[in-house]
Amino acid sequence: MLDRFDIDNLIISTLKEDMPLGDITTDNLIENGSVSRAVFIAKESGIVAGLDVSDRVFHLLDENIEFTRKFEDGAAVKYGDIIAVIEGNTKALLKGERTALNFLQRLSGIATATNALSTIIKGMPVKIVDTRKTTPGLRLLEKYAVKAGGGHNHRFCLSDGVLIKDNHIKAAGSIKRAIELARERIPHTIKIEVETESLEQVNEALDSGADIIMLDNMSPELMKQAVELINKRAVVEASGNINAKTIYDVACTGVDIISVGSITHSVKAFDISMKFID
Repeated sequence: MLDRFDIDNLIISTLKEDMPLGDITTDNLIENGSVSRAVFIAKESGIVAGLDVSDRVFHLLDENIEFTRKFEDGAAVKYGDIIAVIEGNTKALLKGERTALNFLQRLSGIATATNALSTIIKGMPVKIVDTRKTTPGLRLLEKYAVKAGGGHNHRFCLSDGVLIKDNHIKAAGSIKRAIELARERIPHTIKIEVETESLEQVNEALDSGADIIMLDNMSPELMKQAVELINKRAVVEASGNINAKTIYDVACTGVDIISVGSITHSVKAFDISMKFID
């Protein structure tokens, strides 16, 4: 469930983007008192997410709109399923249609992609997590969609936790020095994660007390060696262009977490249409 206050400003700015001076078509074709009923129809099979947002789009345009969902976020839908029924002021329905669908299709696409990967490794002791590779301004919603699809969230922002990446290491001089600086300056409650690209870097991160070690763009064979080397002394995250073809092999290496940027940065929008029925 999304907090209304977290999404209202985003929805309002999106509606303003779509009709900065009103809807010249609807405003000149439709009578003010006109009432209609429409449905959201799935045009493919997948996982739906974003119904709260779509509902809110219409209610911000007209608080009397009735939005009746036939599924909840995280549910599987198939081609032809009616996802929701929307009834009320015709002008509000038409003005909110594209904005509501844009959110719903984007978030359902993310949930569907996440679910597809989660299904491949179902039952294995590893979590799929997202990254910060999100659409600017939509991170909260896109990470919500990942959870609706059966995934988990990595850090939401740069303020959430220490993640020492290659450029940080180069700037600080070494993994050891980067971790030392972080330990000196952050609260004791914050964990430190380090991105590594070789067994040598894994060793350095371990010796320096990293809490989480990311294995970046390593082959499954090298990941397995790294997992054995770490031997549960730190949480192990796999990252780097992991997809449906490779995720099972990566999961078999014994890593704890698999981060996948593609579930938010390059998913296909889920196909949903809105049709007037009355």
